[in-house]
Amino acid sequence: MSRKQQLLKRHRRNKRIGLLIALALLIAVGVLVAWWLPLLFAVLGWIAHEAWFADHLFYSPTDDYQYSFPPYTQQPKVRLNGEHLRLDDGVMLVDDATLVLALRVKSTWLGRFFDPVVELAGGNHPDRQTFERGVNGLRYLNLTGQAHVLSQGLLRLRGRFCRVFGEPVLWAFEQPDYHRQRVMVIAPHADDAELAAYGLYSQADEAWIVTLTAGEIEAEHYQQLGLSKVEAARLKGRLRAWDSIAVPRWAGVPEAHCVQLGYFCLQLAAMQAAPAQPMGSREAELNDTRLFRQLNPFALPGDADGAPSWNNLLADLRELLLRARPDVIVLPHPTLDPHPDHVCAQAAVLEALQGLDWQPTTLLGYANHLHDNDRWPMGDAGNGIALPPAFDASLAMQPCCLPMSVELQRDKAMALGMMHDLQPPMPFKRRLRRVIQRLLAGRKSPAYGENEFFRKAVRRHELLWILKHTPGNVSQRGEL
Repeated sequence: MSRKQQLLKRHRRNKRIGLLIALALLIAVGVLVAWWLPLLFAVLGWIAHEAWFADHLFYSPTDDYQYSFPPYTQQPKVRLNGEHLRLDDGVMLVDDATLVLALRVKSTWLGRFFDPVVELAGGNHPDRQTFERGVNGLRYLNLTGQAHVLSQGLLRLRGRFCRVFGEPVLWAFEQPDYHRQRVMVIAPHADDAELAAYGLYSQADEAWIVTLTAGEIEAEHYQQLGLSKVEAARLKGRLRAWDSIAVPRWAGVPEAHCVQLGYFCLQLAAMQAAPAQPMGSREAELNDTRLFRQLNPFALPGDADGAPSWNNLLADLRELLLRARPDVIVLPHPTLDPHPDHVCAQAAVLEALQGLDWQPTTLLGYANHLHDNDRWPMGDAGNGIALPPAFDASLAMQPCCLPMSVELQRDKAMALGMMHDLQPPMPFKRRLRRVIQRLLAGRKSPAYGENEFFRKAVRRHELLWILKHTPGNVSQRGEL
């Protein structure tokens, strides 16, 4: 059982216990006071839950985030003078560096009912970064893109439903211009590449998109067309296979660089456990990947027998890596992103790279899902992305933040809108919850689409993590 599954299990257990206690109290009120009071309290309690307590937050908002950055990372000296964040005299910042500011954030009493926000003001690119309701601890703001206004001494930090205080600490992470390199994005499912790195791959000198699975399961939406469960799963897989090939064309990626491997959703872990054994689809009644690989621009080793096995996956990846020879590989982060297919996708790439006489210079990790906070990135579409919750200071982390213009955010939103898996309407309960939260908690719905990923992913930053970087030419180096 993954850590996130354990957290969900504990959350649901605590929720059931709380409901039983509340039910007992309501029955007592109905017996001792008036029969109609429990009905009124139940309705008000449900509305309060949907407005303020429906988020999946598996830690206390008063916990300090704990990050450990690489040694010798530049730490320009800064001080907080009222609302103004000022650099010490003589400190210079690189414009395209990733800037991270640690300071303490404490919510006001209203910040328990409305999302606490730190506003970055004073320049031409104002930003808002959102934290947990009831926050009271160390947090990490993302100041990437604010180097110019900070250097001028004009950057102001304003708390809305919160205040910022303490001794600020700034880190500056210089990074190469990854847009000028050959980039390969590894996507466990169609839409993962767009969610994580559309801005990067759409501007790269050369880009490849490799999607590992057809994403055919959970096809209830297509059963509404009168299809059986098997027929719906096959249709969904074919549609998402099409998406994985067609949507990157919107960003200018040539068709010859878009590949769908057609393995089956949520089966990668089983494949990894028994590398030679084929693992068929859970819902599509298929044991052959070739149905979902028909649009590929060239043949791959797995096309010989279509067997959905780990060994075939590794052979496919090695063929693609040697054909493309990317400078930068973008893949799921091994600890931040808990989705089992994402974990296995990262492991498959690392295993495929072993023993090759060519190696990439950089591995960048992304997290489209998170262990501890299902709402992260918090806040509205178009806002910045503060660093996510992290509580293991023994793991060295190096963020790499790439700014996104408004025009690029719009193009990214259109790419996500083309993805069939993000198109179905939300269930009635989620739609009602969104209305309640808009009215009582001041939350905005994303303008580009109903799906929550339009809020999470269409932002002024794309936040990636440097997992490996080897300066210079490493084409003759050995294993990672």
